[in-house]
Amino acid sequence: MACYRYLISGRVQGVFYRASAQHQASVLGLCGWVRNLQDGRVELLACGDEAVLDELEKWLQIGPQYAKVSNIEVIAETSKELFDTFEVRPTASL
Repeated sequence: MACYRYLISGRVQGVFYRASAQHQASVLGLCGWVRNLQDGRVELLACGDEAVLDELEKWLQIGPQYAKVSNIEVIAETSKELFDTFEVRPTASL
């Protein structure tokens, strides 16, 4: 199982990006979490099959209808947390 952290920039807060990402990740069978950051980005940690994570990344580049993604930073992770589902977490401070 692979895990990646995605830092998504652009117009990604206030456009249902987190809820839509949670839904997409759940449909794909991934586990992890998504949250807003105080600097305006969205942070997402997803774990699952590499091919499925590629599908999620393609979706993240577009996002929901009113989002406008300008950049995605992808970081390979070795997650020590165990996840059963994909959840929305509260906004994190930097």
